[in-house]
Amino acid sequence: MDEHYPFVLPPLPCGYDALEPELDAKTMMLHHDKHFADEIDRLNALLKPYPAYQKWPLYRLCTRWEELPGELRQGVRENAGGVYCHDLYFANLTPTPPSAPIAPLEGAIIRAFESVENLRRVMRGSAAAQCGSGWVWLSADRTGELSVTRTGEEDLPASLTPLLCCDLWEHAYYLGCQNRRCAYFDNWWRLINWPRVSRTYEILLSGRPPLPVE
Repeated sequence: MDEHYPFVLPPLPCGYDALEPELDAKTMMLHHDKHFADEIDRLNALLKPYPAYQKWPLYRLCTRWEELPGELRQGVRENAGGVYCHDLYFANLTPTPPSAPIAPLEGAIIRAFESVENLRRVMRGSAAAQCGSGWVWLSADRTGELSVTRTGEEDLPASLTPLLCCDLWEHAYYLGCQNRRCAYFDNWWRLINWPRVSRTYEILLSGRPPLPVE
C-alpha cells in the first residue's frame, strides 16, 4: 500500500482461486477488486481537493481523522480505515497448507494465550460475538504484549499495533458460507500467513515502524 495519496490498489498476494476451497474465487474477486478498490477510490476522491492532507500517511488518516476539517472527518475515518483493514487482511492470506507462528511471536502467543490453539478459540469467540459488521484483531502494545479485540465498521484497535485481522463484513464470506460466520473464520484461520505476521511482530519489537512489511 502506498504511504499517502494517491493510494493504489495493491495486487492480491495470490490468484483469485489460490485460496479455494477455503475462500472461493468469486468472493476473492469481488472483495478485492470491488469492495477494496471502491474504498481506495473514495478515499482518493475525498483527499483530492485537500492538498494539505495528501501527504498524511494512511495510518495517520486512520488514527487522527478528528484533526481533519469537519466535512472530511467521517468520510476519511470510514474509507481510510477500510483501506488499512483490507490491506492488512489480504496481505496476510496465503494458500494452504497451514503455516505456524515463529519466534518471537510464537512465544508471545504462548505467554498471552497459553497456545496457538487457544488464540484461535479466543479470536473465533470474539468474531462470533461481534454484532454486525466489523473486524477481529490480534494486536500488540508497545511492549509486545498481545491482545485480541474487535471493532465495528472500519475502526482500528485504539493505541495498539495491528498484526492480523479477520474481516467480519458479510461481503467477505456470504457467497461461500452464507450466515455461518464461524465456518468462515475457520476457513480464514487455515489461510493465515504466519511467517509474515511473525515478521511484522519482530519489526515491532525492534522499534522500527511495523508496516509495511515486504
